[in-house]
Amino acid sequence: VQLQASGGGLVQAGGSLRLSCAASGGLFSRKSMGWYRQGVAKQREMVAIITADGTTEYADSVKGRFTISGDNAKNTVYLQMNSLKLEDTAVYYCNAQYEWQLEYWGQGTLVTVSS
Repeated sequence: VQLQASGGGLVQAGGSLRLSCAASGGLFSRKSMGWYRQGVAKQREMVAIITADGTTEYADSVKGRFTISGDNAKNTVYLQMNSLKLEDTAVYYCNAQYEWQLEYWGQGTLVTVSS
């Protein structure tokens, strides 16, 4: 399985960005896709997850500002990020989980929020 993430960049505080992650390959059923992030000197943390049945989960810090959605036909997940804050600055990683506890990560895309 390959995960191709895109959409990161530099944005001013209060602005918006949309991340995309396209999955390709794989023989087993996908259980979920999501986004994690890792800031400088911080541990990687879950940002948002969407399961195969459309259930979503968000970190408390992004609730009401970020929205995760998926396009099953395109095997793509999106993360719409609004009202961005300085503390949202991080490398964002796409994640996909499949049957048999198989897990894959994208290459990471940098989001920088400036004041």
